[in-house]
Amino acid sequence: MNKTARLYEVLYVSTLAPDAPISVVAAIAGKARPANQERDITGLLIFDGMRFCQQLEGGQKGVLALLERIRHDARHINVEILHHGPLAERRFKHFSLGYTSADSEDALEQLERLDGQLAVDAFVALLPTVDWDS
Repeated sequence: MNKTARLYEVLYVSTLAPDAPISVVAAIAGKARPANQERDITGLLIFDGMRFCQQLEGGQKGVLALLERIRHDARHINVEILHHGPLAERRFKHFSLGYTSADSEDALEQLERLDGQLAVDAFVALLPTVDWDS
């Protein structure tokens, strides 16, 4: 990544489309990892069996372009931005897409009700409670 480019982050939640099988989540992660690496985007995807919550980080143009692709992806419905803005330093610099499942549907349901820094703080608070795979 160009060292002069500012980092930008987006945190969103969405719901798995009713006609999409659960197996599509692995396909999303498998395709996103190399694509994100190519675009210098990192982040973490959490899935609770129904909801996605993802934090994306990288250059603003790339992150926003990816968000638009996600908004138009038929496998997601109800895409809701909880937070977006400049980021001082990457949280997930060691992998293009970390993925984990949440044991409790309550965690993402509660996170979905927040916005701004409160949403980011709640997302970061989830990190020690999940097992993730890079």
